[in-house]
Amino acid sequence: MKILLYSTVGIVLFLACSYQQVSGEERNNQELVIENPEGKLLQDRFNVPEGFVRDSLDSTSFGVYLRKLPLKPAGSFVKLYDGREKTKPNVYCAVVDLPIGKRDLHQCADAVMRLRAEYMWSQKKYASIHFNFTNGFRADYSEWMKGKRIVVSGNNVSWMQKKAASNTSADLWAYMEMIFNYAGTLSLSKELKSVAVKDMQIGDVFILGGSPGHAVIVVDKATNAKTGKQVFMLAQSYMPAQEIQVLINPNDENASPWFSTDFGDLLETPEWDFKASQLMRFVD
Repeated sequence: MKILLYSTVGIVLFLACSYQQVSGEERNNQELVIENPEGKLLQDRFNVPEGFVRDSLDSTSFGVYLRKLPLKPAGSFVKLYDGREKTKPNVYCAVVDLPIGKRDLHQCADAVMRLRAEYMWSQKKYASIHFNFTNGFRADYSEWMKGKRIVVSGNNVSWMQKKAASNTSADLWAYMEMIFNYAGTLSLSKELKSVAVKDMQIGDVFILGGSPGHAVIVVDKATNAKTGKQVFMLAQSYMPAQEIQVLINPNDENASPWFSTDFGDLLETPEWDFKASQLMRFVD
């Protein structure tokens, strides 16, 4: 039964974004291929819908970083922190190939924060890596780099010199796991600024702060020059801690995983619905 369930779900996951057309003379009026199963980066795995062009971005931007997220082979399952597979169907159609640790920490807001932090770290913008705990304490990675560590005693939080100065990817991950422990959708939503859907950019976040709360991040966007219509792509982590996944569009299988910005007041995603007013942006 378990093998049959996994096989069935695997088929659903693989086909969810595979609305492909044939090539050459057989194309006729069929739609452009959306998914390229051989693509290893997000921008290579998913083509834009017919008539759309990806938004132009600076090569060092957060948007380009997200477009180049590495993906696991087509048909891969999302893995939970403990190695189990996420078997819920009709949620995602690609899995981001990034480690998430072995603790139940890397959930929805955590995935958003780690992507932002790792991008800033790749650009050597260390002073821009900072997040607030739920109690308001500001945790700057620039302090962590000095060898200081965060000491939590009840609701009191402070820095204490613990190690020699260091700035490796392992240091950044240790810092992020501390953030995952004490920050979440509530604290992150207070750090971001609201933005109108019509002004959406890659890297923006749909977020509802609270318990429960949820957050998904815009990882790609494209525009139709003739009509002015815009489409975007979303990624998330979830509970329990799990790998980042590219979401299907549950309401438009022909465009999936692309969503239209013309969704009205309510954005329906596979595991959460957001109000248009819940789109927010990191403040540099």
